[in-house]
Amino acid sequence: MDTTPKVKRESKNKIRVEFDRAPLWERIKAKFFSTFFLKKVVYVIFRFVLLIGVSYVILFPYITKIFNSFMTASDFKDVTVVLLSKAPTFDQYKYIITENGYLGALLNSFLLSFTTALIQTFICALVAYGLAKFKFRGNNIVFILVIVTLMVPIDAIQYQMQQYFNDLDKTAFTENFLEKINESLGFMNSYIPMYMLSITGLGFRNGLFIFMLRQFFKGVPDELEESAYVDGSSTMRTFFSIILPISIPMLVTVFIFSFAWQWTDDFYVTTFFDAIYLTKNGWPNIARIAKSVPPSLALATRNLPQYSSAITGTATILIALPLIIAYIFLQDKIVQGVERSGIVG
Repeated sequence: MDTTPKVKRESKNKIRVEFDRAPLWERIKAKFFSTFFLKKVVYVIFRFVLLIGVSYVILFPYITKIFNSFMTASDFKDVTVVLLSKAPTFDQYKYIITENGYLGALLNSFLLSFTTALIQTFICALVAYGLAKFKFRGNNIVFILVIVTLMVPIDAIQYQMQQYFNDLDKTAFTENFLEKINESLGFMNSYIPMYMLSITGLGFRNGLFIFMLRQFFKGVPDELEESAYVDGSSTMRTFFSIILPISIPMLVTVFIFSFAWQWTDDFYVTTFFDAIYLTKNGWPNIARIAKSVPPSLALATRNLPQYSSAITGTATILIALPLIIAYIFLQDKIVQGVERSGIVG
């Protein structure tokens, strides 16, 4: 039984009236020199200092990259230059865009990332809806396999694939066998493998997308679907006309995540595209523009690794810029999607 004294509304009004009638100094002393006020001030100062420190740790590397992107090679030789260049220049941006094929990589990456993200969003939504709303034999097993895909690092998959294909190449029967199949089917140096992985729900991070969408669909009231079934709607029509429209924030979140991961992915690109194609025909992934220094700046980077790192940082800024712009316009949808998926931490 609660024994704590409760202050009635009349008592609160009486205390407030007495406080207003008290002398000014008494009111100031009671308000600003109390233990409660001092604790509040200490808490606010501590929180402010903590946020400033965390923000500094997080933002300082990015601020450094931005300032370094306007520096010349001579600035890195001058010990008096810390962040601000003595002669700011856009040469790093200029040569990365013109000589490293930034615009071509930007177009290729957009087409690949947009189409695969669109396919993955729809396929993952379809799979997640089935796992969340339909009871069938093996439902839990399929969901466990989805979770397993989240636990296996991509580096482990890459290592196993390399070991497997290296073992195949040791036999005379399978020598160049895979290459001949790829050449005959036209899979190598094309987007077909990417689309096949997306259509089958096995694309990059698709397990996470299925998990997020499943958590969201489990929170959708069953009454919505039951009312649609009573009106004669089929399962697929219910999915397209009722479930998808109310899932827009969640679908936008999954689309942005899929787009961003495909945008910077280098694993599948190097798996399905050979080095000669990537060199001669442009890059299907924009992340690869940071792999090389523009020829016009190569001479200046000799015996100057700091300048080479600055050029890589500038390329990273250009790579992340489209994602930053997309996040600025879609951040509300992303926050809503993460909240409704029930994923925290």
